[in-house]
Amino acid sequence: MEPEAPVHCSVLPAEVEHYLAPRPGGFYVDGTLGLGGHTEMILRQSSPDGRVIAFEWDEEAIARSQVRLQSFGGRVTIVRRNFAEIGAGLAELGIEQVDGILIDIGLSSLQLDLGGRGFSFKRDEPLDMRMDNRREMTAASLLATCTEEELADIFFYYGDEKQARPIAREIVRVRYPEKILTSGQLAAVVARAIPRRFHPDKIHVATKVFQALRIAVNSELENLAQILDDAPPLLRAGARFCVISFHSLEDRMVKRKFREQHDMEIMTAKPIMPTELEIAENYRARSARLRVAVRK
Repeated sequence: MEPEAPVHCSVLPAEVEHYLAPRPGGFYVDGTLGLGGHTEMILRQSSPDGRVIAFEWDEEAIARSQVRLQSFGGRVTIVRRNFAEIGAGLAELGIEQVDGILIDIGLSSLQLDLGGRGFSFKRDEPLDMRMDNRREMTAASLLATCTEEELADIFFYYGDEKQARPIAREIVRVRYPEKILTSGQLAAVVARAIPRRFHPDKIHVATKVFQALRIAVNSELENLAQILDDAPPLLRAGARFCVISFHSLEDRMVKRKFREQHDMEIMTAKPIMPTELEIAENYRARSARLRVAVRK
């Protein structure tokens, strides 16, 4: 029997609605469709004739969101591409500019709760972590082929993991002849590599390692850098670019790029963060950060 769909709560929904400001007749891009929450909001707010081009590279997410959005008919077009390819995707559709772009650079409830791809250490799953199963590199193959130094760099730079070197050393020590193939195995290796006195109180000891691996497997920072460069020319004058990130490395990239772009004006001097009420209702929103810029 197929498991039930996860409860999906889009982060910062009221804030995204306010800053993106969808209107009837507008043409919008949701660069990260996920389970369709933000896309549905944009379609409702731009009723009766606003349109959304939604980009998503997770095949299962597309299948589920198509069901959710079927009542909107031709007002929504779903493209199986990563948000880094928005420019190419719009060009294929003959679209030069749009009235707003939103990207939400977080894991969806689907990937955490039902994916079976090792995104979470809460269950023992195959250590895949690909958001797009057409990609070749999995988390397991990355752990099997990277050098100790390369692994330490991934954990430190992508996860801000202070114990990156002992973790990398332990992974290299145990991966032959024993292969690290599941999320449970990896979580156990990380816990063993870090002295107990350095285990964090509020999060699982392997949290940052899992985050870093996911970022590396899916080229997340490279994709973010690409869309931050490509988005301004795709926006009409007055159109808004909304970016939701979930950790400081992403947020710093967005902040720096917004400051560098002379054809964009920053609308959020500081990142917009979820309210205490939203966090109480959706704990996964706690680290979300929204920054917005408008095309001059």
